[in-house]
Amino acid sequence: MAERGGRVCVLGSANVDTVVRVGRRPGPGETVRGLGRDRFAGGKGLNQAVAAARMGAVVDFRARVGSDGAADFLAQRLAADGLDLAGVVRTAAPTGTADITVDAAGENTIVFCGGANDEFTELSAADGAAVATADVLLLQGEVPVPVLVEAARLGRTVVLTPAPVRRFPAELLDAVDVLVPNEHEAAELTGERDPAAAALALSTGGRSVLVTVGERGVELAADGRPLGRVPAIPVSSVDTTGAGDTFAGALGALLAEGAELPDAARVAAAAAALSVTRPGADGMPHRHEVTELQAATTIVGG
Repeated sequence: MAERGGRVCVLGSANVDTVVRVGRRPGPGETVRGLGRDRFAGGKGLNQAVAAARMGAVVDFRARVGSDGAADFLAQRLAADGLDLAGVVRTAAPTGTADITVDAAGENTIVFCGGANDEFTELSAADGAAVATADVLLLQGEVPVPVLVEAARLGRTVVLTPAPVRRFPAELLDAVDVLVPNEHEAAELTGERDPAAAALALSTGGRSVLVTVGERGVELAADGRPLGRVPAIPVSSVDTTGAGDTFAGALGALLAEGAELPDAARVAAAAAALSVTRPGADGMPHRHEVTELQAATTIVGG
């Protein structure tokens, strides 16, 4: 893995994902036959850490897991991508889990149980040092809000994925430099159904906003100004699990290198496109794969 100089701290969740593939997702009270069942390392924090590392960033992952076999499984997965485990602290609570159903179109539904993630309520001294020295801090909503607020106050460039959506306090949002919701999260935060309008509404106080809209790309706005849409690269989707985390992790890696926001968004969109062509949240691509996809797309597009 080639390091490109940017340092990214990812503070967030680590889970074991159980993915069940179905022809179609069941309705209320309905039973459907599963087509297969797999286990992956997951959690928005872990996904973003792996995605950023595969894009060449130097990553410091800060998380809480259990003292159980699931935590051992996650440790093996993180080590395989060269991630340092010093910031992954074991607790008495069970490791977090996510149960994911993926249909034939690649769309998913997820049930998340926080477990040890819910124990991450404050920063240790080592966590604080990691946050303060990183070029970019990536945060998500699967750990308690107090630790997000504490970390955001220390971060240099703070990127927040507001998922799952909740009532995020103003003291957190005011410390966020880049907000990365999907179109549904943006609509819930603003009441705006149009992603471009939602991006504009959220881009106050000098904040940049990137609203991901799946196969339609990404809507950008900054400091109350629309920056237009970055188009998605057309691909055949297998599983959308982790696509948003791949986008955020890749975005963080590029911003840590010093890339301008639209350029970072284009690379991140290509990374997310590649991720949906593979099953599970472990489909994040490596940097050379993203570069190859962008080059091939440029050639085809003329």
